[in-house]
Amino acid sequence: MSGEIVPSERNLRMSDADRERVLARLNVAVGEGRLTLQEFEERVDGVLNARTYGEIEPFVMDLPMASGDALAAHVGHSREVVELNNVASTLKRRGQWAVPRRLVVHSKAGSVRLDMRHAMISHPVIHVDLDVYAGSTTIVLPPGATADIDGVDIYAGTARSNVPSLADITGGNPHVIVSGGQRAGSLRVRYERRFLWWRW
Repeated sequence: MSGEIVPSERNLRMSDADRERVLARLNVAVGEGRLTLQEFEERVDGVLNARTYGEIEPFVMDLPMASGDALAAHVGHSREVVELNNVASTLKRRGQWAVPRRLVVHSKAGSVRLDMRHAMISHPVIHVDLDVYAGSTTIVLPPGATADIDGVDIYAGTARSNVPSLADITGGNPHVIVSGGQRAGSLRVRYERRFLWWRW
C-alpha cells in the first residue's frame, strides 16, 4: 500500500495555493503520460472539491513526488515500515508504488518480485529484510541504484547481484540493503533487462 498521513494532518484544511500546486502536479503527470485524459479530468474535479489534506491524498498518492514539494510534509509520504506476507503464491510490487524505508518480506513456497523501476522512492537508503523459504526473490532496481546483499544468509540456494554494491547516494541514487534469510531458493538483484522493444 502507499503511504499515510497522520490523523492530525489529514484534518488540516488546504489553502488555495496548496490546491494549485496539486493541480500543477496533475498537469505534469498527464503531460508525461502517467495519467490518461479521463483520469486527469476526474482527479482535477476531485482536487477542486477537496477541503483537507486527507481528501486530496487519493489523487496524488500514485504519482512521483516533486523535489522540494511544499506538500511533502502532508501528502505522499511512504510509510516507514511495511510487512508483506506470502504463502504458496506470487507476491509482486510494481508500477508506481511507495517504497518504505524498511520492507519486511515473509514468504513460504512462493515467489517474490519487487520492481522499483517506476516506484516512488522517498528514502536514500532502503532496508529489505527477507524471510523466504522454498521460493525465489527478485529485486529490480532503477538505473543508478546500488544494492548490498552481504547481509543475507543463504541456505541451499543461490544469491546474485548484478548491480554495484557501494552506495552512491550523493548523486541522488537509492541504496538498497538486503538482509535476512533466503532458504531453498534464489535471490537476484538486477536492473531492467532490454531486448529490442521489450523491457522486463
